[in-house]
Amino acid sequence: MNLEEKFNIDKPSILYVDDERDNLTTFKSVFRRHYDVSIALSGMEGIEILKTKKIDLVITDQRMPEMTGVDFLKETVHDYPDIIRMILTGFSDIKDIIEAINKGKVYAYITKPWHKDELKLAIDNALQSISTKKIQEERIIQLEQEVKNLKQIITELKAKNMLAS
Repeated sequence: MNLEEKFNIDKPSILYVDDERDNLTTFKSVFRRHYDVSIALSGMEGIEILKTKKIDLVITDQRMPEMTGVDFLKETVHDYPDIIRMILTGFSDIKDIIEAINKGKVYAYITKPWHKDELKLAIDNALQSISTKKIQEERIIQLEQEVKNLKQIITELKAKNMLAS
């Protein structure tokens, strides 16, 4: 176990929601070296995890009893707007896909069975997009502060020129 794994340094956090325990176990064992993986057997369990832990990316199965993946994502979109959302499912109903994109704010819709390298690439791309977005937002804040500072300097220079005249 390396230092990153031992102390969870800089690992993005992923929540995987699926009603099949074997899928959860496989996902966690494949990706635990790369990400801080939390798992949930239902949408309600997933919501409870979101309340207690910072999650960067959610992956959910679509077809689950009590709450579909899209329903889970719609339920969490308001309280957790910055989380990246993905659906991983063995079914590809076009109506579900459209609803996931429109109402669940889904970044990607991936079909089962998944291949480790392809899924890791999709996850990494999603995480990179959120990282890029955060950098852009921080830069905008910096630029707005610089504009404010420049306006203050201009105001002060104008005031000095008026006094000097």
